[in-house]
Amino acid sequence: MITEFGHFALILAFVVACVQAVVPMIGAHKRWPGWMAVAEPAATAQFLLVALSFGALMHAFITSDFSLRLVVMNSHSAKPLLYKISGVWGNHEGSMLLWVLILSLFGAMAAWFGGNLPPTLRARVLSVQAAVGVAFFAFILFTSNPFLRLAVPPFDGQDLNPLLQDPGLAFHPPFLYLGYVGLSICFSFAVAALIEGRVDAAWGRWVRPWTLLSWVFLTIGIALGSWWAYYELGWGGFWFWDPVENASFMPWLLAAALLHSAIVVEKREALKSWTILLAILAFGFSLIGTFIVRSGVLTSVHAFATDPQRGVFILGILVFFTGGALTLYAARAGVMQAKGVFGIVSRESALVVNNILLAVACFVVFTGTLWPLVAEMLFGRKLSVGAPFFNMAFTPFMVLLGLILPIGGMISWKRGKLGRVMRQLVPALVLAVALAGLVWAMQTGRSLMGPIGVFLGTWLVAGSITDLLSRIGQSRDWRRLARLPRADWGKAVAHAGLGVTMLGIAGLMAWEEEDIRVAQVKQPFTVGAFELELLGVERVQGPNYFSDMGEVSLRRDGAEVAHLYPEKRSYPVAGMPTTEAAIDNGFLRDVYVVLGDAQAGGGWTMRVYVKPLANWIWGGAILMAIGGALSLSDRRFRVAAGARKAAPAQGVPAE
Repeated sequence: MITEFGHFALILAFVVACVQAVVPMIGAHKRWPGWMAVAEPAATAQFLLVALSFGALMHAFITSDFSLRLVVMNSHSAKPLLYKISGVWGNHEGSMLLWVLILSLFGAMAAWFGGNLPPTLRARVLSVQAAVGVAFFAFILFTSNPFLRLAVPPFDGQDLNPLLQDPGLAFHPPFLYLGYVGLSICFSFAVAALIEGRVDAAWGRWVRPWTLLSWVFLTIGIALGSWWAYYELGWGGFWFWDPVENASFMPWLLAAALLHSAIVVEKREALKSWTILLAILAFGFSLIGTFIVRSGVLTSVHAFATDPQRGVFILGILVFFTGGALTLYAARAGVMQAKGVFGIVSRESALVVNNILLAVACFVVFTGTLWPLVAEMLFGRKLSVGAPFFNMAFTPFMVLLGLILPIGGMISWKRGKLGRVMRQLVPALVLAVALAGLVWAMQTGRSLMGPIGVFLGTWLVAGSITDLLSRIGQSRDWRRLARLPRADWGKAVAHAGLGVTMLGIAGLMAWEEEDIRVAQVKQPFTVGAFELELLGVERVQGPNYFSDMGEVSLRRDGAEVAHLYPEKRSYPVAGMPTTEAAIDNGFLRDVYVVLGDAQAGGGWTMRVYVKPLANWIWGGAILMAIGGALSLSDRRFRVAAGARKAAPAQGVPAE
C-alpha cells in the first residue's frame, strides 16, 4: 500500500509540475498576479509530494519489501541498515528519484526565500525550474519507474553492488546531486532573465548565493568520491580521469567560473552575456554528466545504466533545454550590453582571466572525455584517453590559475596598481620560492612537479593570508580581522584550500614510494623509512561477506607505529570480490597496504605505498567548502538581503 502511495504521489507531483511550468509563465507575460501567485504553493506542493514518494521507496528498502523489483535488484535482508538506506540511490531508478527530489527542493527554496524578487522574475524562475522537473518526471515515470512490482516476490534480494557498500559512497551521491541539480536554479535564473529582458546588478546578487551553494555541495561530493576511490578501489590513486569523474568535475569548473563572473555583474554590471552563458553551460554540463552516467556510451565503474533508450531520452532533455536556452540567448543578446568599464590592470580583468582559464580547462576535460566516442563514431577506431593526456593538457591552466589568484584577489576594482599589490605579496613570493628551492635541493634529479606544486601551494596559502592582513592596514589592529565581512574570510579560506590541495597532489604524485612483492608470514621487509611484517592472515565473516584479513605490523626506526588489517572480501550473494586497503593516516604521509591473493609457494601478494601529503588533498577540499559556506553566510550575499536593497528601484520592464 505504501508503495502504491509513493507511486501516486510521484504522478501527482508530475501534474503539479506541469501546472507550475505553464500557469505562472502565462501570468508573468500577461501581468496577472493571481496566475503568478500559483508558482509558490505549487513549488512547495511539488517538493512535498516528491519527498513522500522518496520516503515510500526508502521504507521499501529498509523493510526489505522484495515485492518491489528495485529492492530485489539492489538489496538483501542481511545488508547493514546504512547500506539499505544508501541502496535507495545506489541504482539508476532510485538515483533519478533523488534527482527530482533535489530539483523540487531547489524550486521550493526559491519560492520560500525569493519573496523580495520582482514578481514577474520570480514567477518565471519557478516556471522554468518546473519545466525541467516535468522532463525528468516524464523520464522516471515512462522509462525508469522505481515502483514496479513483481508478480512472484523472491525470498531474498540480489544485494547492492559491494563497491557501493561503503560510508563514503553512501554520502557521495546526495552531495554530488545537490551540486549537480542545484545548478538548475542558476539555469532557471538565466533563462528567466533572458525572457524578462533584464540582467543587472540585482540579478547578479540573486544568482550568486545559488551558485555558491551548488559549488560547495559539488566540492564536498567530488572530494567524497575521490576519497572513496583512494581507500576502497585498492589501486592507491585519488583521481583516475574516469568519464564519470570528469562528468562531475566539468560542472564544478564552470560553477567556479560562474561564481567569479557573477561578482563582476554585481559590482560593475559587466560580463553580463558571459555570465548568462556560463549559467546555461554549467547546468548543460550537469545534463551531459547525467547522459554519460546513464546512457552506456562510455564505460565506467561508476555508471548506473547502459540502456540506449534511456540515453536517448536524456539526450533529448539535454538538447531541448540547453539548445533552447542558447537559442534564446542568441535572440536576446542585444539586451545584455555591459555598462561598467575597467582597465587592463584591475580586479575585473583578473576575474576575466580566471574565467577563461577555468572555461578552457573544462573544454580540455570535455574533449578528452568524449574523444574516444568521437573517434569510434567517425573513424571506427577504439581509443583510450588516460591520465597522461589530462595531466599534460589540464595542468598548465591550473598552474596559471594558481599564479594569478593571489594577485587578482588583492588588486583594486576598475583600475588597479600591479606594483603596489606585488609589493604586498613579496613576503609570500619569497616564502614560496624558498620552499620550492629547498624541495628542489632535497630531491635533486627528480621531477619538477614537487617544487612547482610546493611553490604554487605556498603562494596561494601565503597570498590568502596576505590578503586578509592587508585589510587591517598598517595599524595591525588584529581585532579588525574578526570584524571583516565573512565573504572576505570565505574567499581567503577557499583560495588557501585550493593551495593545500595543490600541495597534496604535488606531494603524492612526485614523492610516492611503491613496493609490490610476495610477503611471507613473519618475514619483515622495508619500504622507504618503514619496516613492515605480515603477522598472519585469517578468515573472518562479516554481516553479508567473507573476508581474508591480514594483520601487518608497521614500524619506523624500530618503534611500532600501527597494526594494519588489509582485507580481501567476497560477497556471496553479489558474487563479487572487493579489496579493502588498510591505511595508517598521518599528517605528512599515509602508509597504504593492499592484500592480494595467496600464492602456491606460500606467502601473499602485497602492495605497499608510502604517500606523502595524501590527506592534504581532501583537507584542502574541506577548506574550500568551508570557505564557500563562510561566504554564503555573509548577509550581503543572501538572496533576500540583496533583493531587499534593489526591490524599491525595480519596475516592471516593458516586453
